[in-house]
Amino acid sequence: MNHNLSVAPPPEEANPKNPAVARQQLSIKQLIVLSLEILLALPLGLALAKLHIGGIAWIFGGLASGTVVLQGCRIFYKYSPKPNRNARKVGMALVGLSVGASSSSNNLTSLAAGIPIFIFLTLFLLLSGSCIGYIYSRLSKTNLLTSMLATVPGGVGVMASIAADYDRNVTLVALVQAIRVTSVVLLIPLIARTSVTNFLSPQTLPITDTLLSFNPSQLGLLLLALVVTGLVVYLAALCKIPAAEFFGALLIGIAFNPLLHWLPFVGDVNFNPPLCIKLLGQLLLGITIGEYWGDKPNLDKKAIVYAFMSVGMTLAAGAIAAMLAMQLTSWDWLTCLLVTAPGGAPEMILVSLALNHNVEIVTTGHLVRLIAINSSLPLWIFLFRHLDSQLSEPDLKKC
Repeated sequence: MNHNLSVAPPPEEANPKNPAVARQQLSIKQLIVLSLEILLALPLGLALAKLHIGGIAWIFGGLASGTVVLQGCRIFYKYSPKPNRNARKVGMALVGLSVGASSSSNNLTSLAAGIPIFIFLTLFLLLSGSCIGYIYSRLSKTNLLTSMLATVPGGVGVMASIAADYDRNVTLVALVQAIRVTSVVLLIPLIARTSVTNFLSPQTLPITDTLLSFNPSQLGLLLLALVVTGLVVYLAALCKIPAAEFFGALLIGIAFNPLLHWLPFVGDVNFNPPLCIKLLGQLLLGITIGEYWGDKPNLDKKAIVYAFMSVGMTLAAGAIAAMLAMQLTSWDWLTCLLVTAPGGAPEMILVSLALNHNVEIVTTGHLVRLIAINSSLPLWIFLFRHLDSQLSEPDLKKC
């Protein structure tokens, strides 16, 4: 008598992993990668600061670290992590809190009369970006919506996520935006360094005296500021406020000390975030820019050449906008350049803060642009999708 016995594996083992477990493992991997990036960025940033690179040396250290770590993961471990958008959100919040605490609410209020100038410059840059997007689409044979998302000055992560939502070329959009942000972050400090003497002043760190120095009595205020900032940023994100992380934290930084002084049971205290908070924000911003370079794009050489051409046109449009600002205002040329530089907003505000150069004007200009770009995105997307369909109809008729 033959007995054929077969044992079926338990159905639980044949099933794929639990999605919750998979998400948890992904979060752990992202945390490990981010920790490695920060550990590498710290000595790089310190070395650059010691070489008198300037006030935002830590962004450059983070940029190099993000690129190296992601390339290392891909080459040595066959693991390709995606750029960490949450790290950039935290970096933007920390920078916003530092910039807001360094700005005077009275000075920002006095700039309200200059809002029309900021709006005009923003509209000029938006129209220029649209024209550049059209030229880029014709040269590279890319659809208009992808070209617009790639060339209009906006956040790398925001534009890439919109491209994914509309099933466009996410890799191309992220590449062009990353080239633009990196070019501006590298060029503007270089120009400032060659023309402004205090850019070379050692913000350099006696690390034990400056970086880690913080009055223990203000630790409670720091924790309170971080908690309130997190709450306001969360509410701002729920309300779909543009650049919620940066805008919400900036608002808290500006209002925190006046609110403390208004409370009757609080004495004469003045909260100022420690330097390590600002430097951590710089590191995270630099790391997330570097991660887009470490995330290897699958694009041919011609596409990369066209990407650099579009970025060159965007930088030229920013320079023309700076010349217009010099004619319309009494600002000096460096202020005009910082106000009209085509992103990233937190990085340009950090440059002005490092120079102690008209921080309120630069902050207001970039906030107006952030709000205008993000608020008008639905309209621009609708128009470019409509133009895409109009341009594709003749091609369909030919077929």
